[in-house]
Amino acid sequence: MSPIRLPAFVGDAARVVASPTKGRSPPMTVAARRVVLTFDVPWSHPDWELEDDKVPSSAAQDNASTVVASTWRVWAKHVRRPIQVRRDLAVRWDPENPRVGVDPDVCLLDPPPDTPEALLSSLRLWEPGHLPPVVALEVVSVNNAVKDYGIGPRKHAASGVRELWVFDPHRCGPRDDGGPWVLQVWARGKAGEFRRVYVGEGPAWSEVFRAWVVVSQDGMYLRLSDNEEGTSLWPTEAEETAREREAKEAALAAVEREREAKEREREAKEREREAKEREREAKEAALARLADLDAQLAKLRGGS
Repeated sequence: MSPIRLPAFVGDAARVVASPTKGRSPPMTVAARRVVLTFDVPWSHPDWELEDDKVPSSAAQDNASTVVASTWRVWAKHVRRPIQVRRDLAVRWDPENPRVGVDPDVCLLDPPPDTPEALLSSLRLWEPGHLPPVVALEVVSVNNAVKDYGIGPRKHAASGVRELWVFDPHRCGPRDDGGPWVLQVWARGKAGEFRRVYVGEGPAWSEVFRAWVVVSQDGMYLRLSDNEEGTSLWPTEAEETAREREAKEAALAAVEREREAKEREREAKEREREAKEREREAKEAALARLADLDAQLAKLRGGS
C-alpha cells in the first residue's frame, strides 16, 4: 500500500459519485439497482467546521469502532511498517479555515506524520508529512445519522481519504435516498472522484485491505474476512492474543508429550536393563552353584 496524495479537484470542488447500477463487478457485490448521480461539492465550507464539543458516542457506536480499530491494529502489526490507527482524530485540510474538518470514528494513517502519536491531536494536511487517512470508519447513531449519510461523505471526499466505511447497525439513516443501509463503502477513483461503490447489508470488498467487509451475525459489528462468506475472519487484538496463547499452550503440550514419551522410553530401557541385570545375576548364581557342586563332587571323589 503506497501513500496517497490529495485528490485532483475541479476548481474548488470535489467530485462525488453515487452508487452504480445493479450488477456484479468483481470482487464487489452491489446490493440493489441504482442510478448513477454525479455532482461536485466544495472543497471547503463554513458549515463543515468541527464542533468544539463532540457528541458522546453511544455504547453500540463505541463497541463497533473498537472492534474495527482493533482489527486494523492487528493487520498493521503484521504489515511491519509505520502505521497508526486512531479514534476521533480531526482531519483538517483548509489552511485558510483550519476549523473545517472531519473527525471519523476510526481512521488509518499509512504513513503517519513524524509527530509522536501521543502529541498528534489532528492532521493538518497542508503541513509536510500530513497525508489523508487511507481508510476511515463512521458508525451511525441516532444523533449523527443525517451527518454521516449527507455531509459526512462530502467532507471525506474533500479530505482526500481513499476509502470510507459508513456502518449503520440500527438503520438510523434517512430513507429519502433508498436507505437506510447497514453498510456503505466509498472509494477514491483514479481521477480523484469519490464513488459510493457499495450499499447494502454486506459483504463489501475493501480495496485497501484486499479483503471482505462483513457484518457480524448479530448485526452490530464489522469484521474483515478473507472470504465473502465471512468464515475466515481477521482477528481482533484479543482474538490474536488468545490464538497466540492457544498456540503456545499447544506447543508446550506437544513438548510435554514428547518429554513424557522420552521418559516412558527411558523407563522401558531401564526395565530392560534391570531385567538383563537380573538375568546376568541369575546366570552367575547358577554358575557359582554349579562350581560349588563340582567342588563338592570332586571332594567326595577324592575321599573315596
